[in-house]
Amino acid sequence: MKIVILGAGYVGLTTSACLAELGHQVTCCDIDAGRVAALNRAETPIYEPGLGDLIKAQMQAGRLAFACDAKQAVGTANAVFLAVGTPSSEDGDIDLSYVEAAATEIAPYLPEGAVLVVKSTVVAGTAQRLKRLVDTRRGRDDIAVASNPEFLREGSAIEDFLHADRIIIGVDDAQSEALLRTLYRPLTRAGVPLLATRTVNAELIKYAANAMLALKIGFINDVADLCEALGGDVKAVADGIGRDHRIGTAFLAAGPGFGGSCFPKDTRAFASTGRRYGRPQPLIEALIEGNEARKGALAQRIIHAAPRHGRVAILGTSFKANTDDVREAAALTIVPRLIEAGLEVHAHDPQPGAAKRLLAAAHWHDTALAATRDADVAVILTEWDEYRTLDLTQLARAMRGRLLLDFRNIVVAQEAARAGLDYQGLGLPAAPSAQIRRGQGAAGSLRVAASPA
Repeated sequence: MKIVILGAGYVGLTTSACLAELGHQVTCCDIDAGRVAALNRAETPIYEPGLGDLIKAQMQAGRLAFACDAKQAVGTANAVFLAVGTPSSEDGDIDLSYVEAAATEIAPYLPEGAVLVVKSTVVAGTAQRLKRLVDTRRGRDDIAVASNPEFLREGSAIEDFLHADRIIIGVDDAQSEALLRTLYRPLTRAGVPLLATRTVNAELIKYAANAMLALKIGFINDVADLCEALGGDVKAVADGIGRDHRIGTAFLAAGPGFGGSCFPKDTRAFASTGRRYGRPQPLIEALIEGNEARKGALAQRIIHAAPRHGRVAILGTSFKANTDDVREAAALTIVPRLIEAGLEVHAHDPQPGAAKRLLAAAHWHDTALAATRDADVAVILTEWDEYRTLDLTQLARAMRGRLLLDFRNIVVAQEAARAGLDYQGLGLPAAPSAQIRRGQGAAGSLRVAASPA
């Protein structure tokens, strides 16, 4: 099947490479000539584990190409996927101008019977709106418009595509349903379930799913705060509630709040949609407010812990591990506030990407240990495996102070204490570090928690 993808961003590139892996002939188009030229040299512009190798392999196999001229590329396509940006508007809604512009621009060049598939995350009703725009532009009704939302996690996007929990296709006609079922047959034959529903339902499923996952994050962060006040252990609490199959363990790790390209934008758009239709979503509204407040509260925790004009080491600036994405990452809130408070910030991230530009006021280092040298306080903000395996004895020797704030709870508190560090996690019970170093104390009291924000 001949497929054209419009947009060579994170979703567009992953979708292009994976559909080529399934055996389809794919052309990925982008208006950025420099990006297209780099891709044609097999240079991947984003960091995603395995994506560069997959793109290179599919190009060598002759199933994947990159181009700037979308009008020419779509002329023989069976399906055209829209994977262009949908940035947030000031009111929290999303800007559909890029999606609408792309659809109307290529509309006259689509072959009769082609299916236009919306891969971009869009508000409910967008596919139906695009159908009207395309029909008007062509002057006839011979193109189907479908919805096929993505559920890709940065850092594991290829696995999520090729071994998905489910494939959602939004279809309002038999033509687009038949085409998308054929397109995804290699995956459904391998056992991936496919759900076909109306386009408006598919669009709502995307937003509702992300809102539910974001709620789990917000909930466990609130529980972590309560654990700190009561001397509880959020890890034990999360383990206990996660064993209920109705809840599950995913997204129940306390942290600095959610960020990235999906959860912040999608929760705002979901809430905005509710307001627009007179059906507000108060849980999501409160979640959005609480998530932003958490980042500020953790910044204050660091400020209170550090000496005046002290040095703070920030380990990890991306919003999660295995990505260089810093969009709405906690670091973008925390680092500027530390600097405004008069602290000297030294930073490290295995994939700094845009962080070096956006956080240029920080001092950047090539290794975690270099960033922590002479630091009064070290803070783990991103759960990179590199930080899980830090040599804590070397870390303690490098630092001027002894305080390690672990905002991902990835370090074993007992090991940190034995290395001579004063360890503070999120939602963990307090215990004197000296007791841990001497091997004293009950098993349930071997962690040191930070004071509540």
